[in-house]
Amino acid sequence: MKLIRIGALGNERPAALIDPQHYVDLGDVVEDFDGDFFAHDSLDSLAEVVRVRIAAAEVRKLGNQRLGSPIARPHQIICVGLNYVDHAAETGQAVPAEPILFSKSPNTAVGPYDDVRLPRGATKTDWEVELGIIIGARTSYLESDDDARESIAGWVLVNDVSERAFQLERGGQWLKGKSSETFNPIGPWLATKDEIPDASMLDMRLDVNGVRRQTGNTSTMIFDPYFIVRYVSQFMVLEPGDLINTGTPPGVGMGWNPPIWLKPGDVMELEISGLGVQRQVVVGAR
Repeated sequence: MKLIRIGALGNERPAALIDPQHYVDLGDVVEDFDGDFFAHDSLDSLAEVVRVRIAAAEVRKLGNQRLGSPIARPHQIICVGLNYVDHAAETGQAVPAEPILFSKSPNTAVGPYDDVRLPRGATKTDWEVELGIIIGARTSYLESDDDARESIAGWVLVNDVSERAFQLERGGQWLKGKSSETFNPIGPWLATKDEIPDASMLDMRLDVNGVRRQTGNTSTMIFDPYFIVRYVSQFMVLEPGDLINTGTPPGVGMGWNPPIWLKPGDVMELEISGLGVQRQVVVGAR
């Protein structure tokens, strides 16, 4: 299934995308795609509802309705830094021996076509196309990659927007450069595991103002998605609906010579095969 949430910010309604312009409404059977939904292993029963409604021609036209993040605000957003060799090289840092973990504020999550707002004082705001993992069960101390596979509900496309001056020049951990308002567009859909049985061979790209800036494939990750979930579970409890951003391939703004930073009016378009396309316009600070 491809799970989506439709409607104004804060009033999204759960649905399943059938094709690019049609969906099945699920708001009468599911309150939201949140931790409670994933915790109760509702995906199989929901798939049957979708099949029945398609057969009954209970399909609606999407039109120009807003798509929100396909998951409600997660309990936590965990990120992996420097998870592609070429990206580590372009930032001038060593390839990590173990995954570098940091967090983003959960309220950074927005829809795939929402504006990205520069924070006050921003001077070096950057883009990062990433594969996101949605956790499907409360889990910790996973013992194998197979256990990790079982704990995953699905996959999403993510833009891990970053303000590099806050992140790297203001001291402390990376959180302050990652957690500004709108800094984590998600979607357009959550692809369940039947849609993408193996996320280790997915093409990725990101354009800014129509110019290709990032090109990559998840096969070149240093730590693959299943290892990442198992690894993270050794240090914290993962909750249903949590999001893990798995790192970005080369081509971020700070990696160009000279560096390229986002400014108001810029347009980002990004894509991962099987996970759709995002498009965001950059707007100025409040």
